Amino acid sequence: MLDVAGLCVAARHADYIAATLASVDAGGSCTIIGARGGFDAFGAALVNGTAAHGEDFDDTFEGGPVHAGAVVVPAVAAACERERLGGDRLLLGIVTGTEVMCRLSLVAPKATHAAGFHPTAVFGALAAAAGVSAALRLPPPAIASALGIAGSMASGIIEYLADGSSTKRMHAGWAAQSGIRAALMARGGFIGPKTVLEGQHGFYRAFAPSVKPDFEPLQQGLGCRWFMEQIAFKPYACGTMTQPFVDCAIELAEHGIAAADIETITCEVGEGTVHRLWEPLAIKHRPPTPYAAKFSTPYCMAVGFFDRRAGFAQFTESRVNDPAVLALASKIRYSINPHDEYPRNFSGHLRATLNNGSEHEVRRPHMRGGIHAPLSSEELDAKFLDNALYGGWSREQGERFRDLSHTVFSPPTLDALTEFRS
Repeated sequence: MLDVAGLCVAARHADYIAATLASVDAGGSCTIIGARGGFDAFGAALVNGTAAHGEDFDDTFEGGPVHAGAVVVPAVAAACERERLGGDRLLLGIVTGTEVMCRLSLVAPKATHAAGFHPTAVFGALAAAAGVSAALRLPPPAIASALGIAGSMASGIIEYLADGSSTKRMHAGWAAQSGIRAALMARGGFIGPKTVLEGQHGFYRAFAPSVKPDFEPLQQGLGCRWFMEQIAFKPYACGTMTQPFVDCAIELAEHGIAAADIETITCEVGEGTVHRLWEPLAIKHRPPTPYAAKFSTPYCMAVGFFDRRAGFAQFTESRVNDPAVLALASKIRYSINPHDEYPRNFSGHLRATLNNGSEHEVRRPHMRGGIHAPLSSEELDAKFLDNALYGGWSREQGERFRDLSHTVFSPPTLDALTEFRS
């Protein structure tokens, strides 16, 4: 709740949020965090999900990878406000939807991206449907129908990689609103296919056709093992698999090495990350937009080297076109490590060759912020407050929401959210 809310506030003045807001209807009972007035549940879920995912600073399940919070939290919160449900239902829905989304992503690893689809978008629709259905306490046949209906609502291609345009940003919001619609239709009696996942014309045949799905992770240890415990919270506002490479670049800089002294940097990477974060290499060396820069490992490493961080300020027009940053990015290459553990684990590596012939190697065995190196509660609070302040909230307002996040799962209604509509 805290991480999603901070990202919603941070992005609220962005042009893509203004465009999304212009597409929804005001006058409902649901909250868009940081926007005045009330909205219907679908509009609130769409805008909050788009804002939470828009800067690629949101949580990630390392095994997927999928961004669960930006989909499930907006969907369930909007549904609970619409239905006047309390914090206990909010908690039930978020946990259910998040766990389902993590498990769905493990059935056919890497195959969804390979087919040209965004896993957060397609798995998110089903996860949101599951979460909202749980919050509404639908009976099992209706939940099955909600999942079946959501299978026909799932969408989201990754062609945004070609030019850095904004469609990825809306994928979480679109999935969130689709999940609400599917659950409400199922509650009303609309029937969806029970074989939506495994059927001959089902979900995985459509979105992951290159591999045979293994449904064991979807069912293994239900109620005992919680995959959502592996969710990572990002320290940097860029692609998840890039995070440990940024830390490698920062560590290299902290060794006292100057950019001018570097001849080349070579990174060992997982093959599954190449087509999104490394190729076409010429474009990754000179990203066409600040958003495209978030999915360029060379740029993110270079700006991290200079600035020792990769937050909102590192993805602006001026910074993305800085000659010194681009010069260093152009020196960064990759080689495929066949033993890389992606997507089970996100690791980082670089080997810098200096002009004098010496070499410096840095490795990060895990992503900072993930299950092996989690951010502390204090770091998560600091990230939230930084994002809230960036979006124009006062520190006092940010601290009030932080305090609310510790109690939001207890009250009989979510009326307290209305305080944060500006």
